[in-house]
Amino acid sequence: QVQLVESGGGLVQAGGSLRLSCAASGFSFSRTAMGWYRQAPGKQREFVARISNSGSTVYADSVKDRFTISRDNAKNTVYLQMNRLKPEDTAVYYCNAIGGFASSYWGQGTQVTVSS
Repeated sequence: QVQLVESGGGLVQAGGSLRLSCAASGFSFSRTAMGWYRQAPGKQREFVARISNSGSTVYADSVKDRFTISRDNAKNTVYLQMNRLKPEDTAVYYCNAIGGFASSYWGQGTQVTVSS
């Protein structure tokens, strides 16, 4: 059974930092690209960042140079380091497997709130 458990969200002031984690199980994590997505109130879920199984990364323009995605295949965990946070980064953040059967599963997400 695929499980994705996000953690690390919270309330932070603008300019601050947070590190999100996503613990994955139920599929071959080391062979699977992973992504972070977010959904703000009243908006559609949007792409934030992705990392391939070999470590190549892609970022949305809105977070480039502020966020860093990484992975630890030994721990089946993907991370999102978020620096210089802005109020517009406020959203529920989700991780997801990219491609394959596991891409149908989503975790509960973790709330990030950035105050101005």
